[in-house]
Amino acid sequence: MSRVRAGWVPPAAPPLPRRKSPSSTALLAATPVVIALMAVLLASPAAAAGFVLLGTYVFIVLVKIASMNEVPDNDRPHERGVYEQARWYDGRYLLAEDFDQEARLVLLRAQRAIGSVLRSHVNAEGLLDDARNAVMLPAQEWEIARLLAKLSALRLEHRELLARGIAPEVAAVIQPLERALVNSEAAVVARVEALERYAKHVAEAERAYHARGQIEELRARLPRYEELLAESGADKLAVPEIERLTEDADVLENMLRRSVKSAHEAFRYLEG
Repeated sequence: MSRVRAGWVPPAAPPLPRRKSPSSTALLAATPVVIALMAVLLASPAAAAGFVLLGTYVFIVLVKIASMNEVPDNDRPHERGVYEQARWYDGRYLLAEDFDQEARLVLLRAQRAIGSVLRSHVNAEGLLDDARNAVMLPAQEWEIARLLAKLSALRLEHRELLARGIAPEVAAVIQPLERALVNSEAAVVARVEALERYAKHVAEAERAYHARGQIEELRARLPRYEELLAESGADKLAVPEIERLTEDADVLENMLRRSVKSAHEAFRYLEG
């Protein structure tokens, strides 16, 4: 992709050698026999059969010629395919080289936050707005990446300008430009921090979700424990502790609801 952007064009694919397939060889070998047979049939009372044989043979030959002229897609070199895709999506993709070191770190933070949300069970189970997450979060990632790439390019130009030396008369003009770069970076970082806050709320909901599942699993086993305690005569001593499972399940249910509600509020802040 980098080479294509730099102006590289892959060489045209050389024409593929034509190889006769076994079916083509058999077709050629059968031609004299078919012609002789048609001549006999046409000269006999069964002339209609000869016309049918002639039409069938011509149809087979035409189909074979058409198939020989087709070039399979997988015969096209891989480099040419990459080149065509890169030209088609020009301006709609970014490469690692588009970001300086500071921008890469910020983009990595955003990608981690987005990935943790999209991979979460609470999102897959629909406890969050999974449809909006699937659309909006990749859009946020692209916008952040686009801004960071633009910021990286301007920072590089600015550093090259400073490296050549700045006249005193230009120093006053440089300062507002530097502030613009700093403020722009801060605005992008604020977006990333909003994503990270959303991901944190989702992580809290994820922990409550898994804990609730474990408690529900224990509650399903509770009758067997109660039966064992009753048979052993120890139920009076242990029942209060076991009954606490129900209370813990209710607590976790409320915690999950609060966590999901907080995640929804963080998502609305992210939209703003």
